[in-house]
Amino acid sequence: MSRLWMVPVALVALIVPAAVLAAGGDGGFNGVVRSIEDRYHARATRIPFVGLMSFISGRATHGGVVNLHLAEFESFDADVDGDELNAMVQEKLGAGWQRMIRETSRHGSEQTLIFCRPEGSRMGLFIVDSESGEMDVVQVSVNPDRLNESVSHYGHRHWDEDDDSGDGDKE
Repeated sequence: MSRLWMVPVALVALIVPAAVLAAGGDGGFNGVVRSIEDRYHARATRIPFVGLMSFISGRATHGGVVNLHLAEFESFDADVDGDELNAMVQEKLGAGWQRMIRETSRHGSEQTLIFCRPEGSRMGLFIVDSESGEMDVVQVSVNPDRLNESVSHYGHRHWDEDDDSGDGDKE
């Protein structure tokens, strides 16, 4: 009975961040997605359980990949001006983000923007990719060292390394 006071405290601890995220703000991930929705008259599909996927990816990579945000625009047939999209994303992301890659197909039908920013020992990545009638917007925070440890765990040895399994054709 003495722990009953923890229930309202836990509810408040869960509701406050949810309310802040729902309110969004004018910048960041939500600001970019809203700007794309408004400018191109399209609606983003909210992927169910992205928060759970972010949590699982963080646990599976021992903190290598966290804070995953994802929005998908299906049937995105609008003509996208690369300069306009770039300027909109830069404005909404705000200070600290640097564009690393901007790729535009010859006729402008495909656009890819990749922005990054340092986040202590992490690297924030923000990706906008428009191709084949759909647009994806992704934000993620990665710890390169932790991610490398997780990925190398599943790595394969090169065929020219010593291998006692007898599977390789070695001389």
